[in-house]
Amino acid sequence: MNKKQENINTSVQKLTEKDIRNYVFERFAEIKKSNKIKDLVSFQAMNKHMIMAHNQNELKNLGNIVGSHKKIKFSEMLEEYEKHLKIALESNPTIKTHSNVILHIFGFFSSSFNQVEKEKFFDLLKQYKEEEINIGGILSEINPIIYRLNNTYLANQTYFLLYSNPNPGNLFRILKK
Repeated sequence: MNKKQENINTSVQKLTEKDIRNYVFERFAEIKKSNKIKDLVSFQAMNKHMIMAHNQNELKNLGNIVGSHKKIKFSEMLEEYEKHLKIALESNPTIKTHSNVILHIFGFFSSSFNQVEKEKFFDLLKQYKEEEINIGGILSEINPIIYRLNNTYLANQTYFLLYSNPNPGNLFRILKK
């Protein structure tokens, strides 16, 4: 890494779990104001992987709450959703939970990978599990693949927004090939 890259990497402030929770709850406050089920459905979809990293059981509960929109009043649904969202975000992600999310994400594009790319992916995952790279590092490597394969569902995930290391050269390096 050259001196300029080092300065860029050290000048970027990493988000804390508190920052992440605040960000998510600010977005949820917007959903409550909109008072529209379609906005809650979008919120759930966009935050799926981030919530999965925190608490997979609560992710399932949140999905069930959103799925029950025809059975209960929307205001009650929002209250229940908020309660379970708070529970979900009380748990901090671990290497194990992040690894589970990364494998889940891998399923979205594994069929597009050749054997060498799959081996590289699993090598990155191994490096992450062995703490040779952090979650931001592995997500920064995965992020350009999402754009290369034009996966808009994954591109809209807050998981990448909140946990990836900003690395301006990555996307262009892959597009160049």
